[in-house]
Parts: sequence; C-alpha cells; structure tokens
Amino acid sequence: MKYGVAVIGGGVVGALICRALSKYDISVALLEKANDVAMGATKANSAIVHGGFDAKTGTLKAKLNVRGTELMPEVCKQLNVPYRNNGSMVLAFSDSEAQTVKQLYQRGVDNGVPKLEIIDAERVHELEPYVSDEVKCALLSNTAGIVCPYELTIAATENAVTNGADFLRNCEVKAIRQENGAYILETTLGEIEAAFVINAAGNHSDEVSAMVGDDSVKLVSRRGDYYLLDKSFGYLADHTLFQCPNEMGKGALVTPTVDGNLLIGPSAVDQDDKDCTDTEAEGLDFVISKAFKSVPAVNLRGAITSFAGIRSHPTTDDFIIGWSEKSEHFINVAGIESPGLSAAPAIAEYVEKILLGKLECSLKESYTLSRPAPVRFRHMTKSEREALIKKNSAYGRIICRCETITEGEIIDAIKAPAGARDVDGVKRRTRAGMGRCQGGFCGSKVVEILARELGVDKNEITKFGGESKIIYERTK
Repeated sequence: MKYGVAVIGGGVVGALICRALSKYDISVALLEKANDVAMGATKANSAIVHGGFDAKTGTLKAKLNVRGTELMPEVCKQLNVPYRNNGSMVLAFSDSEAQTVKQLYQRGVDNGVPKLEIIDAERVHELEPYVSDEVKCALLSNTAGIVCPYELTIAATENAVTNGADFLRNCEVKAIRQENGAYILETTLGEIEAAFVINAAGNHSDEVSAMVGDDSVKLVSRRGDYYLLDKSFGYLADHTLFQCPNEMGKGALVTPTVDGNLLIGPSAVDQDDKDCTDTEAEGLDFVISKAFKSVPAVNLRGAITSFAGIRSHPTTDDFIIGWSEKSEHFINVAGIESPGLSAAPAIAEYVEKILLGKLECSLKESYTLSRPAPVRFRHMTKSEREALIKKNSAYGRIICRCETITEGEIIDAIKAPAGARDVDGVKRRTRAGMGRCQGGFCGSKVVEILARELGVDKNEITKFGGESKIIYERTK
C-alpha cells in the first residue's frame, strides 16, 4: 500500500486533516489502530466549542481556538452535524474569582474573542435561573457552542472517503523506517509506504514521534471523569457553565449536549496508563460536588451513565504542531488537549497549509466538502415519516425505543462510507443504545442487524472491536 500522505490517528483532528487533504490529487490514508474512528479522547470529552479566552495570548492554543470556533458552524453545516451556539459562562463565587473573571475577559480581548461581556448576578439568573445564589458575576462568551465530537469525526471521515481517501481500521503503527526517501510504516495490516506522515495519534503521539527518532514530544496522560444525565434534566442549564480554571484545566462544568442531555465533569487526574478509562469513585465524587456548587438542583437520580476520557497534556502547555526537526517529511500534531475539539477545524487548515508548503499538488477536478444528511427519524414530522416508510419499510421498525431509532437508520450507518462494524459504532452514528436503558432492550437487535448486513455470524459481532465479543458461544 503506497500513499502520498498517511495520517496516523482517527480522532477528530486526524479525521478533519484527512478531509482537508482529500480535496487534492494526492493519495491519502487515515490509519486508526481501533475498529472505528473517534475511539480515543474524541469520544469522551466535554463536547464544548470554547470561545477562546482561556488559552495564553500568543500560543497556538489561543490562535487556533479562536479560528476553530469561527470555522465550526460552517464545517458542521457542510457535514450535516448538529451544532448549537449556546454560549458559555465562567461563574465567580467570590471576590477573588471575580478578579479572575476580569483577567479572563482581558485575555479574551487580547486573543481576539468577539462578543465577550462580564455580567452581574442578576443577569446570570435571568439567563440561568438554576445557577447557585452564591454566584457573584460571570464571564459570558456569546460565541461558544456545543457539538457532538464523534459525529463530527464520523462525518469528516465519510466525506474524506467519498473524496477518495482510504480509511484503514485496526491499523496500528508498530514501527517506522525510511527507505529511498519514503517512510515505511510497519502496521498490523502490513507495510504501508508514504511520502509524508502526519502524526495525530493522540495520547500515543509521543511514541509515534519517537519512531522517527524525535523525542521532543513530551506528554502527560490526564483522566477526566464524567456523569451523563437523562434528557429530563436538560432544563437545568442552557449555557455551558464553567467554574474558574486552575493549573489542571478549565475546571468542572455543567452543560447541555446537542442531544438534550446534561453533562457534568470532568475531573483531572494525571496517570501513567495512557489507555485506562476506568472511572474512579473519587473522581466522580469530585465532579458531582463541583456540579452542586454551580447548579444545586443537579440530581444523580438522573444519571444514566458515567465515563472517563484521557487527554494528552503537553509539558509545554501548548499544542505541538509542525515539521519534526529530526525527520524531514514528518509532521507532529500532538498535545491536542482542550480546546482541541474547538480548534480542530483550524488545526486541519493549519496543517494543510504547512504540508502544501512542501508537497506539490492541485485541487481535484471534482470533490465535495459536504456529507449528505443522515436520516433522523426522531426529528421527522408524521407526514415525513409516512413518506419515508412507504419508500423503505425498514424505517417503520423501531429498534431503539428510548431514542426512536429505526432499523433503516442502523442499516444506513453500516453501509455508509467508513461505516459501523460494531455495536458502539452503530451507537455513535445513530444513538441506538444511548437512552435511559443504555441498550438493554435494543442491543440484541443491533447485533442481529450487524451480523446480517455484514454477512457474518452473530458470534463475530463485537461491542468495540478486538475481543469485545457480545456472544462467545451458543448455549444450545
């Protein structure tokens, strides 16, 4: 397998880079070690499009955050991904925190963030009636928003594949060597040759960089625990509600999701294991205590799941993006912690410009930046549903009752470019299994549909690839 560019890492950054490059007359491949895209930090984060006032002025974080937030609405429109400009608040509960809010406001102004304002407690409660009475004031960022990070990643990958890029799943890079001016990547799928390599491997980007003799990427793995509450608690917050940040990050938040749930978290705990996403009681206790401080009405009776994500904190406290000093045609895109999701469209734009400075290529005669809108039966009117079912009866069979997901939508998710190959892949593409019962009723049906559409035995269907089989053997 030979490519002009190999992008290592199928998170939101890698996927958007691959999409950006798929416009050109070069062969591009997205290499992902898991069974699907969005399997690392992308699937477990706060899903926030930050305004851009937090990052230090002059850093890549600050520049790319502001630019990414500017680009995000149009990117989501092109890819038919839900995005909501709900705005955010940093709440101050003391005089000293009020001073921090003023400092953040000034930093935001210096960073070029538009539509920032400091509002008093009365205005806070007009906008957010369930915020604690202890609040003194808040920084209101009107350009902030929320998005679904894994839907964005899936859509970007589908768009890239439609434009001719290859998506190679279960493709872990084990070693890299150079031969005759090209890179030879030793992977679990065999050897892959590429003229250029882009390292967007998330928590493992330091290891990938070291494969070409570049040990300059230094990362710390930082775990964040979250609670997700049922949609019936979504009324408790309209804006994304932050507390004042500290050296470990932006602090715990309370925020709606684009699907109407309420998300609280994260904690911030450094750990040695780069892949362990087990939640811990201490972290979850921290999250709920912080949530109570902002919104006392938060109630864990509404919790439908808890989860943890691992973000890669760079020791430089800034994104690491650029040509490796040790390897001529190798670009590091590392240390992409928060606001990495917000900055992702701008990171893709930035890397595209860097690469085109060395790689001669032209735009394809025919390409698209759009992805067709997937069927969302739950959002349709009665007449729209009836017309759809008349065309295809599979849309008339509800598989997931909690989220109103049909068999037709699940089939679409499997057959799409870079489509679902496991239960969690269907879940991320359709929301089947994301409701109150967490797949208790629909899970077995999803397994049956996957097996039928992929032409394999049900015993081969996994939850998220690897050995995570749903059924190990028949009992009779």
